[in-house]
Amino acid sequence: MTMLLPFPAGNYRYLPGGFQYSAAVIADAGHAIERARFDRPVPLAEGFERIRAHLQSQGRPLTALCACELRSPAPMSEPDFVAFNRAYVRPLAEWGLFRDDINPVARCNLVPAVAPPAEAGFHAFSYTVPLASTREVPDFTTSGAAECPDRPGYRDHIVRLGETSPDALADKLRFAIGDLGSRLDLMGVRWTDVTSMSLYTVHDLHHAIEQELAHRGALAGGLAWHWVRPPVKDIEIEIDARRVSRELLLPR
Repeated sequence: MTMLLPFPAGNYRYLPGGFQYSAAVIADAGHAIERARFDRPVPLAEGFERIRAHLQSQGRPLTALCACELRSPAPMSEPDFVAFNRAYVRPLAEWGLFRDDINPVARCNLVPAVAPPAEAGFHAFSYTVPLASTREVPDFTTSGAAECPDRPGYRDHIVRLGETSPDALADKLRFAIGDLGSRLDLMGVRWTDVTSMSLYTVHDLHHAIEQELAHRGALAGGLAWHWVRPPVKDIEIEIDARRVSRELLLPR
């Protein structure tokens, strides 16, 4: 994750990540990002078809898809996570998004702590649309940043593995925010450009939020706390950020 790469077929640029997702995406000049959320999770196969239909209804190519938000039944071991992701990227390959283990589409994947879905599915997705006027700050969205580097061997690099004391959680959040901040820097945007930020955890982090976020000017748009767990066992925290022009709710 050293520089933005172009994805002209989708009208956005992305920060490289793993094969399963990029670290972040930012709209090209003359384009904005819209986010569509389902009112309840939609199973993966059905979700891809719903996304296809929505993009077609908007006159957008399938390659305009730039971010996916998933919900899963339970945290996975790392081998299970890799296997899940290999199945997830197959439709992206068919759509012309995924090639040679390079994936421009950003993503988060969380496990609801209450009433998780019976199978993995879509919570929301984002895509690019043409924009009539130029904006000073482009739309962008990041993948979830956790308390370990975003590369294989998660467990070997988790900050304070197995600890959930207030001090340990603060260290975990500090690492995740540092990672997220690096992505914003590489996109050339600031914390004050963020209009929506989400924190994903079942732990109480009120003691660390002001210390780690408020002084950065990152809370102007508020902070949405989702009572969920990250998708890989032993990871306790994820956080992401976005700036999108329009949000839609799609009924089931």
